[in-house]
Amino acid sequence: MTAVLLDGFGGPEVLKTGKRPVPTPGPAEILVAVQAAGVNRPDVLQRQGAYPPPPGAPDWPGLEVAGTVVALGEGASRHKTGDRVMALVPGGGYAEYATVAETNAIAVPSALSIEAAAGVPETFFTVWHNVFQRGGLKAGESFLVHGGTSGIGTTAIQLAKAFGATVFATAGSDDKCRAAERLGAERCINYRSEDFVEALREATGGRGIDLILDMVGGDYTNRNLAVAAEDGRIVQIAFLKGPEVQIDLNLVMRKRLTLTGSTLRNRSVAFKAAIAREIEEKVGPLFANGKVKPLIDSTYPLADAAKAHRHMDADHVGKIILTMAAAGR
Repeated sequence: MTAVLLDGFGGPEVLKTGKRPVPTPGPAEILVAVQAAGVNRPDVLQRQGAYPPPPGAPDWPGLEVAGTVVALGEGASRHKTGDRVMALVPGGGYAEYATVAETNAIAVPSALSIEAAAGVPETFFTVWHNVFQRGGLKAGESFLVHGGTSGIGTTAIQLAKAFGATVFATAGSDDKCRAAERLGAERCINYRSEDFVEALREATGGRGIDLILDMVGGDYTNRNLAVAAEDGRIVQIAFLKGPEVQIDLNLVMRKRLTLTGSTLRNRSVAFKAAIAREIEEKVGPLFANGKVKPLIDSTYPLADAAKAHRHMDADHVGKIILTMAAAGR
């Protein structure tokens, strides 16, 4: 099969197509003929040598796929051959075939194209766990997501809005802010021209934000503490501006704040399966009625993975997807 391999670590140019054996599904696994795969920020980090795959995972990138089940491993019974599924994988999604833990695959909703389905698993699993399970977002609360037009951001805005929160976001241009507001943000702050702390204090009448989802870290950390409401929660899922910070513990204590965080890739199959079942139950109806869907920025053939990564490194709104149409299968 064709796969996108790493020729060393560095810029997008290290992504090269090559050949690998078609994998064999193990017990409780399925083999998926991949039709589309999502491109995510962790893929960029892996390309740069900063995010190695967990033990036993393929050593090429790709954390989410959508396609057709073509073989079943021993004991696999949740899906059958011919089913269309979208699935979270620990690596190896940039290829024509991928093995998947059957419990981490979800049937593709009829309302979604296969390209859109490939944009679901990584972002929706991440948002569901961190915003609703870990962050405990409730209807009527205020919610802020930084990077509102990223794959995570566009997903978080839609889900938080659909479940009754008042949504705010930050983004790096006025055009991106308007895109976030069209998705459901009450207000998006252009962080290049406004102080989001002051803007959100004004927007909330001085109360602040109940839940903040942050991918930035660095100097955003204390600003998040400043704009958080009393008993607010801050969930950290990345740190584009650096992981090491000094925080104002006085704010944490006085406001009774919770600062937490998580990563998803290294969690167990069973843990991810539990998220999958909640997404099927609680988000599935939103896919069916069209209230929520991945926002697709662009698609690239598998052979153009380097171009897709250059786009990711530059500017985009929503998800970037690789398709297998020109991969030679």
